[in-house]
Amino acid sequence: MTGSRIVALGHYQPSTVLTNDDVARLTDTSDEWIRTRVGIRTRHVAGPGETVDEMAAHAAAKALANAGTEAQDVDMVVVATSTAVDRSPNMAARVAARLGAPAPAVLDVNVVCSGYPHALATADHAVRAGAARTALVVGSDKMTDVVEWAERSTSVLVGDGAGAAVLAASGDEGAGPGVGPVLWGSFPEMGDAIRIGGTPTRFVQEGQAVYRWTTTRLPALARAACERAGVAPEELGAVVMHQANLRIIESIARSIGAVNAVVARDVVESGNTSAASIPLAFSKLLERGELESGVPVLLFGFGGNLSYAGQVVRCP
Repeated sequence: MTGSRIVALGHYQPSTVLTNDDVARLTDTSDEWIRTRVGIRTRHVAGPGETVDEMAAHAAAKALANAGTEAQDVDMVVVATSTAVDRSPNMAARVAARLGAPAPAVLDVNVVCSGYPHALATADHAVRAGAARTALVVGSDKMTDVVEWAERSTSVLVGDGAGAAVLAASGDEGAGPGVGPVLWGSFPEMGDAIRIGGTPTRFVQEGQAVYRWTTTRLPALARAACERAGVAPEELGAVVMHQANLRIIESIARSIGAVNAVVARDVVESGNTSAASIPLAFSKLLERGELESGVPVLLFGFGGNLSYAGQVVRCP
């Protein structure tokens, strides 16, 4: 069976940056309060006319350029997002149109913060089944669209951005697939702990319940994702988790024993960008030269629906 591999990544963030002091002018908070509780210092904020699909297309174009792949070679586009305003055309179709991809399969995946590993697994399965050869897998969210800046419990957390990967069929059986098997699931009875809905659409969460869930239930699942790939946590070259909260990220990485891994901490600069956070953080690590090609990297997403998904991939 043909596996798949990540050929290259790319990312995009809006030019406007809000510091914690900027946010403190909009709600009852402070730089110290935010840094102490979630570790965030800055976040990027999209302008009123800057859309989810526009950010996604910027990131995807960068990934294609880094891969040396033309848009006409893409036969599948998958976009993970939970903040798209329109239902049809979906974000994947709009990204394909922006890039000039002539006839790809186009689908959006809404699993909120764990959306990117779900989207990556979906594309990987399509490649393994022979239904696609070259896929664009994008995470893009405009989280600042779904918060009230005066609401401290959520506004201090979020940012906007996009990240993308070019996924291609891998015929090198000796090296094994570049994308390992996915471990995914959910705790649906707790799904209402994180919600994006209503009119106007707003993001709300039960912060303490979510924090307990992430720190008590997720370490075993992250280890299980490594086991499914046949990789011990101490063999990981990097851990790229959903960038929700620096305390959560460091707690899980420590709990699973990823003692030799570079741990992505992009939440400090970018805030919580939901489905964009994993590919955004991964792409920035690569761009800075912090990872060696071929090292195993754990991608692990968690959040809305109280869902999770993770897989070990080989660094391009």
